[in-house]
Amino acid sequence: MDEITKTDRGPNPVDLHVGARVRMRRKFLGMSQEGLAEVIDLTFQQVQKYERGSNRISASKLYEIARALKAPVAYFFEGYGETEAVEGFSESESEQFVHGFLMTTEGIELAEAFPRIRSAKLRRKVLELVRVLGESEDA
Repeated sequence: MDEITKTDRGPNPVDLHVGARVRMRRKFLGMSQEGLAEVIDLTFQQVQKYERGSNRISASKLYEIARALKAPVAYFFEGYGETEAVEGFSESESEQFVHGFLMTTEGIELAEAFPRIRSAKLRRKVLELVRVLGESEDA
């Protein structure tokens, strides 16, 4: 084996994905890290490490997390490795960016709030505002 240490390699991509899915589900339910930590008998710092993927979640702890977040264990693996299964398909940079954004706190909140705007005209205006603000940041 090479002399690469664990810290040089960074977190395992599976751990990053599972941690992000834990965070997304927790946020979707409106639960704090402290709240989840209390239910699964850990510190909120440990939950933070799980969500960042810096600490691997054991099978038994993932089961407890799934119960606390009212989701099947398989939920935390959904979407991982799906693009590898289809020959010749690769997710575009744009798709990767959108997926990454939707895994953030702001992405989750925006994805929940935006559809609640009933007026299509108003949704279009919000979209235009966001587009203009994004362009002004680039300049």
